[in-house]
Amino acid sequence: MTFIASWKFPSLLQGLILYINEREKTSVKIKMVDAVVSYAVQKLGDFLIEEVSLRQSLRENVLWLRNELSFMQAFLKDAEKKQAEDHLVQQWIFEITSVANEAVAILETYSLDEGINDGNAGFVDRLKACACICQNEAKFHNIGTNIQSLKQRIMDISRKRDTYGITHISNNAGEGPSNYRTNDPSSTLIRSLRRAASYADEDQLFVGFQEVFQRLLNELLKKESRRNVLSIYGMGGLGKTTLARNLYNSPSLLTSFHTRAWICVSQQYSTPDLLQSIIKSIQGCDEETLKLLKEMTERDLETHLRDQLKERKYLVVVDDVWHREAWESLKRALPDNNNGSRVILTTRKEDVAERVDDKGFSHKLRFLNKEESWDLFCKKLCPENKMGSTYLFSPLMENLAKDMVEKCRGLPLAIVVLGGLLSHRKGVDEWQKVKTHIWQHMKNDSIEINHILSLSYNDLSFELKQCFLYFGIFREDEVIDTEKLMYLWLAEGFIPRIREEHMEDIAENFLHELISRSLIQVEETFFDKILTCRIHDLLRDLAVQKATKVNLFDIYDPRVNLVTPFRHRHAIHTQTQRYLSLDLSKLKVRSILFFDKEFKNLEDKKFMTFCTTFQHLYVLDLENIHFAGNELPDAIGNLVHLKFLGLSNSNIFKLPPSIGKLKSLQTLEALSLDNCSCELPPQVAQLTNLRNLVARYHVPLQVDKLTNLRTLKYIRCDQWKDTDAAGLVNLQELGMDQIRTSYSLKSIGILKSLTTLWLSCQYHQKFPALKPLSSCENLHRLWLSGGIELADLNKLPKSITL
Repeated sequence: MTFIASWKFPSLLQGLILYINEREKTSVKIKMVDAVVSYAVQKLGDFLIEEVSLRQSLRENVLWLRNELSFMQAFLKDAEKKQAEDHLVQQWIFEITSVANEAVAILETYSLDEGINDGNAGFVDRLKACACICQNEAKFHNIGTNIQSLKQRIMDISRKRDTYGITHISNNAGEGPSNYRTNDPSSTLIRSLRRAASYADEDQLFVGFQEVFQRLLNELLKKESRRNVLSIYGMGGLGKTTLARNLYNSPSLLTSFHTRAWICVSQQYSTPDLLQSIIKSIQGCDEETLKLLKEMTERDLETHLRDQLKERKYLVVVDDVWHREAWESLKRALPDNNNGSRVILTTRKEDVAERVDDKGFSHKLRFLNKEESWDLFCKKLCPENKMGSTYLFSPLMENLAKDMVEKCRGLPLAIVVLGGLLSHRKGVDEWQKVKTHIWQHMKNDSIEINHILSLSYNDLSFELKQCFLYFGIFREDEVIDTEKLMYLWLAEGFIPRIREEHMEDIAENFLHELISRSLIQVEETFFDKILTCRIHDLLRDLAVQKATKVNLFDIYDPRVNLVTPFRHRHAIHTQTQRYLSLDLSKLKVRSILFFDKEFKNLEDKKFMTFCTTFQHLYVLDLENIHFAGNELPDAIGNLVHLKFLGLSNSNIFKLPPSIGKLKSLQTLEALSLDNCSCELPPQVAQLTNLRNLVARYHVPLQVDKLTNLRTLKYIRCDQWKDTDAAGLVNLQELGMDQIRTSYSLKSIGILKSLTTLWLSCQYHQKFPALKPLSSCENLHRLWLSGGIELADLNKLPKSITL
């Protein structure tokens, strides 16, 4: 159950309710439809080009449908203005979406049959194909019949447009200042913003906490032998996790506690998972440990953890506890051996904080005072100004800002998000508009915090809105791999094509803008590259709430055991077995992502049914799913429209030859459990649209044929040595393991587009000469693990900053 935390604000932000509802209630849905219709128009156009032998009558109908859908796009913007007839407009929008999706499904069903019949065809297969001309004629007839049906529906929709008074008004204005247009070089602006923006929101949020920090630090370092629990509590957005993280990473505690672990509990938790996380933090994640943990019951894990900790002085952070039962299930495994061990616990609930330890210490976080609030706002508005000076803008802008900051009533998250919004609004007029909307619609003195967060969300461009909402598909408190996130954005079609810009670069710019607006938090970085991120749970609640309104995705709820028919993306957080038992055959599902760590084994027969049911999938993430025989079933070849296939943390050590049928595949992630290698068939080299290959594999593969590759990670030295790197003109990120001293890096020096390089030596081996890397003129991120001759460091390219 999603919990939206609320807080009563006097004044200001009540105006946001109507501001958000009026501007957003239909506009986001309309924008979503615009994207669906655009895609349908593109697919219909591609079909006309590829199927040159269509009968004239069918070609005319397809062309008519394409033109009519394109024509309807012109009216979508005006539909946003029809607030009075909102329910009628929404019905009209729904009907357009339905027709556009059905048109794409018809074409994909035809190309699906072609793709299945095409793969690896030999002479006999071709002979059979020649004998099936009549069958193709029948298929064309079916397409014609279906499109004729859509034609009638389109004509009905056109008549309703006149009835509802929706008339095209030319309007090129974007929704927000960051709206992406094909002729707008905004990506350059964002790149400069990326370099200027501080990722240290942790430091910014730390405003006003210095005194509290020192007090809690002293409490943790007290010379008291009993295990103490220090509880930090307060409402969402006050900075509990930020304060706990600063304590956890403080040099004093690093010195005092050599055994440390951090776990996040959240509303839905699994005690075995929490126990395993602590054990992994203490013991590491070697193959033997992982195998042992998988076989343990909850009681075994509890006993094992106690044994590990009984002789140690430890510090464990238990973050985001919602129920006292969660702590009770953990504390038995955290022994009190009178050696000064400590636990830090964060929670929103006072009763949880007060009852976890009768003799423990609890601290309620306060709101920031007026001066602290202004200091935090200034630091967020202008990160490079570390002093928080008031001389950032004109006196009039300062007065406007102070009015708005004061109404945030000292809540750090609200202040940071407001600062992120205003940092993208330039000039007095823009700031006045924000304040005017706030005051214009004010009705009373109460408001929920999610409305101030909505203000920043509403300021995003349509493309950024989609990317932000997609964070809601992940589990609460999930640490998200940013590369995987951007691969998913690309596969979902969220990233626009802009001339002279690579889509991956645009995706990265989008991520950086969401961070600069304080909607997303950075978790881990590698130089200027963001490796992992997370979303605050209040902002995730907002993302889920907004995504539900526009039918962006459906998070399966096993309590009702059904999914919403019009949501084409499914996330399964729990009860995977029950989800797979649903009859979803009539739904055109586009994306399925499994997050259920409890579900393990997917039977081959069940997977075959799955691949038959979901033939229109673009995204399939099977992370943590196990298969019999450690092999991905051959049925995967049925999913010919697949763009993203995720197999991380699975038990799959072999992929079938049918993988070669996935001609649309952009990303393949195949990182098996325990860092084991996966056997990739030669057919992977046929995936010419593959842009990202993230897999450990032990059979040499002709990757040089994959000329669209931009990311190649975890490849072993032996698999690379015969590669003709000259063909990999687009490769920007390379990760290579098990390098030996006898190996030459000359082939890597050929990669002129390379920007990021990860190299790791075999155990006890030293790197060969690094001089060949000097030819990688665009290389600016380099990670080396192994023995290095210091003199070699001078031979690295000048683009690298040491």
